[in-house]
Amino acid sequence: MTREDVRRIALELPGATEKSHFGKPDFRVRDRVFATLPEDGNAVIKLTRDQQEMICGAEAAVFRPVDGGWGKQGWTRVMLAAADEPTLRSALVTAWRNTAPATLRKAFDLAGG
Repeated sequence: MTREDVRRIALELPGATEKSHFGKPDFRVRDRVFATLPEDGNAVIKLTRDQQEMICGAEAAVFRPVDGGWGKQGWTRVMLAAADEPTLRSALVTAWRNTAPATLRKAFDLAGG
C-alpha cells in the first residue's frame, strides 16, 4: 500500500478532511485527527490501547506502537509496504470510528460501512 492509498481510503470516510499536522498530511473528522502521514513513508492511526495491543499482536509485520508517549496513548504505525488493502481499510475505519461523533458513525453504519 502507499501514501496515496491511505489518502484515498481516509477521504472516502464520512466527514473526513485532509489538513496538516506539524507540516505533515493528516486526516480529520470534525477537526480531530484520526490518521497522519509522517515522512517515513508509513501511516499513523489513532487506536485505543486495547485495539493497539490486539492488532500489533495479530499482525506485527504491519502494525507497531509509535515510540514514546504517543504510542502509550494508542497511536499506531502502519507499515504500508507490508499492508494489504483490506487490512489498511479496516485500520483506517477503526481509527475514524474512534474519532468520529456518534451521528457520523451511525450514518456510516446505516449506509453499509
